[in-house]
Order: sequence, then structure tokens, then C-alpha cells
Amino acid sequence: MIAVKVSYTVPSSFVARNKENIAQFLKDFQQLDTALFSYSVFLCEDGKTFLHMSTYKNEEIQTRVLNVPSFKKFQEERDQSGLDDSHKVEMLHPVGSSFNV
Repeated sequence: MIAVKVSYTVPSSFVARNKENIAQFLKDFQQLDTALFSYSVFLCEDGKTFLHMSTYKNEEIQTRVLNVPSFKKFQEERDQSGLDDSHKVEMLHPVGSSFNV
């Protein structure tokens, strides 16, 4: 299993657009085999920091998920929104889970 945590802060003026882009790629992810991965997005208390948590059964499904066109569009717009140095990607080491991926 592959587990990834991504966090970043966008300008307040971009929060609504970021939420729209997230809703679109999550909708598109439903067209894939969701038994092979999970993807959740959270908005932190400050109202502008987003946290993405994802798990993938293997690299093949991770590659398919990350290449969904609406996800790539989300990344482009997020990166062009004026991100500061807050963007952080962490590879996590699974210990256990209440669900199977």
C-alpha cells in the first residue's frame, strides 16, 4: 500500500475555486475502481490550508488516479494561485487501517 499526505495553503481569494476543483476531480475519481484507492480532502481550521490524504493499492492505480485530467487541472490552478512555501508532500508508512485498499 502507498499512503501520501499533502498539505498546502492557498490565498483566501482562491479557497472557493480550489474547493470547486477538488469537487470536480473527486467526482471524476468515482469513475475509477475506488476499491483500489481512497482519497480524502480536508480544510483546516484557518480556512485556507488544505490537507489531502490518499492511499493506493499499488503504483499502477496511483498513476491512473494522479493522471485524471481534472486532477491535473486542479494541480495547475492550485500551483498558479500564489502558493507560498507551505506545499508539503509526505510519504507515510502504513501501520494499520480499518478499511482494505
